[in-house]
Amino acid sequence: MEQIFYWTDQAGVAVFAIAGTLLAFRKKMDGFGVIVLASATAIGGGTIRDLILGLPVFWTHDEVYLYTILTAALLTIVWLRFKAYIPMTTLQIADAFGLAFFAAMGAEKTLAAGFSPFIAVIMGTISACFGGMLRDVLARDIPMVLKGELYATTCLVGATVYVLLVPFQPLIALAAGMSATLVMRLGAIKYQWSLTVFRDHQDHY
Repeated sequence: MEQIFYWTDQAGVAVFAIAGTLLAFRKKMDGFGVIVLASATAIGGGTIRDLILGLPVFWTHDEVYLYTILTAALLTIVWLRFKAYIPMTTLQIADAFGLAFFAAMGAEKTLAAGFSPFIAVIMGTISACFGGMLRDVLARDIPMVLKGELYATTCLVGATVYVLLVPFQPLIALAAGMSATLVMRLGAIKYQWSLTVFRDHQDHY
């Protein structure tokens, strides 16, 4: 079971590293910029989670995470050499898969550290969202989490599904939590789903 969780976590790091590399390509950054964006996306959220929880930062004790980032970034660079243009949708889809992995895995790591289910849901959301926020800020883009369509909400739902199901069957909980986040996020990308808080209005001067 631990091996399944571990390699799922590595897969999430790889997918987010790809998303960071895709944005670096769109911004025409150099090699250093690629590594910075790939790393910020892949391990930024998990680093913030571990710091908040007072846990050892995961990648400082397991260098495989860093090798995963470098490998994913290099393979993406090779692929991109044959592409003249990458649609924004490609970046969004890669990002959606990263959210799906980390919303559930962030919740799993928080529960394993002995924290409550409520804190696990919050930390799952932070693990999933904050790496992308760092990436977008560094690239001088409006963070996806601040745009109209559903983003952080999908992570809250996925982490909640995982926390509710994990007492019964951890693997089913992992699959269900990831699927909930992924389906909601892809639906939000395609159909512009959003949670409207304020009504449309016109400014009056």
